Amino acid sequence: MRIHVVSDVHGNVDALARAGDGADAFICLGDLILFVDYEDHGQGIFAELFGQENADRFIALRTQKRFDDARDFSRQMWGSLEGPAWPHIEGAVRRQYAALFEVMPAPAYLTYGNVDIPQMWGDYLRDGHRVLDGEVVEIGGRTFGFVGGGLRTEYRTPYELDDEVYAEKVVAVGKVDVLCCHIPPAVPELLYDTVARRFERGSEAVLRAIRETQPHYVLFGHVHQPLARRVRIGRTECINVGHFRASGMPYVLSW
Repeated sequence: MRIHVVSDVHGNVDALARAGDGADAFICLGDLILFVDYEDHGQGIFAELFGQENADRFIALRTQKRFDDARDFSRQMWGSLEGPAWPHIEGAVRRQYAALFEVMPAPAYLTYGNVDIPQMWGDYLRDGHRVLDGEVVEIGGRTFGFVGGGLRTEYRTPYELDDEVYAEKVVAVGKVDVLCCHIPPAVPELLYDTVARRFERGSEAVLRAIRETQPHYVLFGHVHQPLARRVRIGRTECINVGHFRASGMPYVLSW
């Protein structure tokens, strides 16, 4: 059995179209949308709507952790649009989702990232695509649990959840062979981004589940340049499957 796993696609349509080649099944751990690109400021929804110069400023403020200033600037930008902001956002997001789901491999098992908009996915799913969030499925004789979304942060991305709500989904999954999440367990070396030079939020509930149920693997993404890509906790291998937008390469799980 050969499964290809990706996370943090962030608009990489061309690589996604090839990501399932040679695989028996495909798993996507979310973050399909590209809102801002910290490497190429001219890419993403913000730059599409407001231009690269304004994207440069917005990214600089967030990089400097001036979150209140970034939010004020963002409000100015959205206020400069003709009419309400949401139709402009929705149109840009839908264009990305349409292109991404058109090439999404099948069969595919999907869960949401913190920057995804779950209520839109149903409009673009094709035959062979199955979305799971707080649910379990059997693939090739092994049980896979899926927990989507992220936890609350200063960034206020679309699918951030209260800790208690996220923990309930982890508990609902229970004991599985492979636990698939968008965010990592709360282990410092898995959470520190060496380029952004900051800790992202990880889940204490996932860490607790690892210690209590010892799945064979926990697969996740979210942290684009982690200090450690792989950590063992007991018998459990915790693996960051990689920043797919940058690498264009899936992680391969086989048995």
